[in-house]
Formats: sequence, structure tokens, C-alpha cells
Amino acid sequence: MKVAVFSDVQAVLPALEAMVEQIDAWHPDLVVMAGDLVNRGPDSGRCLALFDELRRGRGWLPVNGNHEIWVLGCGAAAPRSEGERELRRFTDWAWRQVAPQADRLRGWPDHLCLHPPEADAWLHVTHGTMAGNRDGIRPGTTDESLRGKLPEGVALFVCGHTHRTHQRRTQGMDVVNVGSVGSPFDGDVRGSYGRFTWRGGRWHTELLRFAYDRERAARDFETSGFLDEGGPLARLVYLEWQRAQLLMSGWRPRYEQAVLRGELSLESSVTRFLRECG
Repeated sequence: MKVAVFSDVQAVLPALEAMVEQIDAWHPDLVVMAGDLVNRGPDSGRCLALFDELRRGRGWLPVNGNHEIWVLGCGAAAPRSEGERELRRFTDWAWRQVAPQADRLRGWPDHLCLHPPEADAWLHVTHGTMAGNRDGIRPGTTDESLRGKLPEGVALFVCGHTHRTHQRRTQGMDVVNVGSVGSPFDGDVRGSYGRFTWRGGRWHTELLRFAYDRERAARDFETSGFLDEGGPLARLVYLEWQRAQLLMSGWRPRYEQAVLRGELSLESSVTRFLRECG
């Protein structure tokens, strides 16, 4: 049995298309998308349309990520303040892209479990951990901190969310983070995904990196309206994509609450932050 799992496309269509070619060449029995297909990128609408075609035509399976839930939530409720409206601008822009096909995003499960036909060796896929889809596993995450966050009776636990590939063995199971298709945060601009093969009585893991047309992706960021309509945070997201480096986690604790309270404009906060981090 062969299972491909990918996560965190983040609306980068050239990366998704290149990964589909990689998966098609491998001929897996099952493909799972582990969340964050949309948002934080220039082409949520076409990424959703392509994945839905694969889901309906080939049986590819989705799992909810925090960005699917956030985009749908923004579509359902208006911002409560001017500060929140500014912070939401790139997500509200993504919502406008997916709104005509929003039903294709609804009803996705938070977890998916499967096992080989001949063995009770469960493979569990979710976006984060059992503690939630914003709770990620990184190389620096301790085994102790994962207690209570992993399911029982599982041979292989597969996740995404952190945009960093990682694997370890803990609590009697293999734990694998498949990284990000469209926006890695480990300094390597190539996309990543996981191949899992049931062979010889156990699961075997391969974490693959692949190149894609980043010039085309950059043009999508610059010409789609993402940077113009997504607000100052869209510039920060674009820089994260360019550098393959997480920056939002540095901006947020310093500036987010001040912006929400109206003490500082979002534009000023992003300009200051970018000057500080070079």
C-alpha cells in the first residue's frame, strides 16, 4: 500500500501543479491533503478548483487546516473593528476568490485514519495534533510536550502546519511532519510532501523535496491583486515565501495587539518590523 500526504499549499498554484505531477509519477493507492490548501498566497480559487477535481475524479482526500476554517469564518462574519479589518485583508481577499465554490471547502474532517488491508497498523493524518490544528510539531518540540497530543493505538502519525519537514519516533509510533508544498519555512524554497509505503510489516517514510516554477509563482503574487488588496501583512507573507522563513511569528507578539487597539497602524507596524529584521 502506498499513501502520499501533502500539506500547506497556501494558494501557490505552480507548486501544487508540480506536486501533482510528482504524485502521479509515483502511482499511490491513496492521496491525502493535510490542510491549508488555501490562503496566504495568490491563487486560493484555482488551487481549490484543482484539488476538488482531484478529489472527485481520483478520490484524493482532504483534512481541515486552520486556514480553511479561518477563511470560511471570515466569509461568515464581518470584522469587529478597523484593526481587525486591516489584519484580515489578505484572508478576506482569499475568501472572495473561493466564495463562488465555498461548498467545496465545507464538511472536511479534522482527522483521517486508515490502515493497510492486511494489518491493524493505523495511519493517522491531521493538520496539527490532537490538541488542535494550530498546535504544530517542530524539530524543537519535545517528546514530553507531545504527551496527550497524539492518538493511541497508531503506528504512524502524519501532520503539517509548521511548514518544516520533521520525523521522529515517540510514544510507540512514527511521527512525521510533511512540511509545506507552497511555502516552506526551513530556508529551502523547494516544496515538500511525504510518501508512506506499507512493506515488510511496517510503514516506511520518504520525505521528498521538489522544485517548481518560482518565477511564475512570484508573478502570481505580484499581479494577482494579492499584494495590492491584501494589505501590509500580504507583503510580510510574500517575504516569507521569498525567504522560506517564518516572519509572522516575530511580528505578531510585538505589534498585533497594538494594531487591534488602534494604537498603531498596521502599515507602520509592518514597516517597523521589516526595518528591524532587515
